[in-house]
Amino acid sequence: MSALAKTARSMLRGKPMPRSLITGGSILLVSLIMAVWPTLFAPYDPNEFDYNALLAAPSLAHPFGTDSFGRDVLSRVIHAYTVDMQIAVFATVGPFVFGTLVGAFVGYVGGFWEALFGRLVDATVTFPFLVLVIAIVSVLGPGLGNMYVAVGIVGWVFYARLVASEIKVQKRLDYADAGRVMGYTPWRIVFRHLLPNAITPAIVYWMTDMALAILLGSSLGYLGLGAQPPTAEWGVQIADGKNFMNTAWWISVFPGVAIVLTGLGFSLAGDGVAEILRVRR
Repeated sequence: MSALAKTARSMLRGKPMPRSLITGGSILLVSLIMAVWPTLFAPYDPNEFDYNALLAAPSLAHPFGTDSFGRDVLSRVIHAYTVDMQIAVFATVGPFVFGTLVGAFVGYVGGFWEALFGRLVDATVTFPFLVLVIAIVSVLGPGLGNMYVAVGIVGWVFYARLVASEIKVQKRLDYADAGRVMGYTPWRIVFRHLLPNAITPAIVYWMTDMALAILLGSSLGYLGLGAQPPTAEWGVQIADGKNFMNTAWWISVFPGVAIVLTGLGFSLAGDGVAEILRVRR
């Protein structure tokens, strides 16, 4: 039985979930609700100008204040959940799926392909991840679509390395040998037996990687390489307020708080999932 199956079976028996998973899951649930239905919570249109309330301090009318164009900061922070949660998913799901498939192939086949993959990993980790992404986006041009392509080109390597290492361990166990003796095809052995037991570290890393994707998306938005104005995105908002930190700190501070809270939610949820899978395996 795979680790994931054991986890689901244990949870169905009513065993308590870790507090970190409950806390992180609650934060992510609120974030998801904000992302799907921002208009239910935002008091104003995020791109509505109000020239009578330029750089207005937080008040009852504008709880998070307004920016240099009179736009309500609270409304922009809420609507930014839609963009930043999309970044968390779209920037990681492709590398996760492709990296898992490549890692399963490399880990099972080994030999030449493992050596080639090892050289590719060495070449990738030599350079900082952010520098590589910025370089690729600079060539392709700014925008979220190009950011997803840049992250996908680089990010899959880390998932593949995790899965390949686990597959190498799993294929030496007795149940893998039994499958080969019974005449199972390599595809069946890998995808039905080895991968369900080897994918756990990649899932845990994926949870953490979504938090890093939000930070990356906000960083690129701040640099003008990610989401483009007037899109409501936390990095773009922080960039909008960088020249007003002494007089209108709320423009940058509240989006920064949203980044920290959402990233904390993903990190805590990842810790909780790791604790469950570590105990149940």
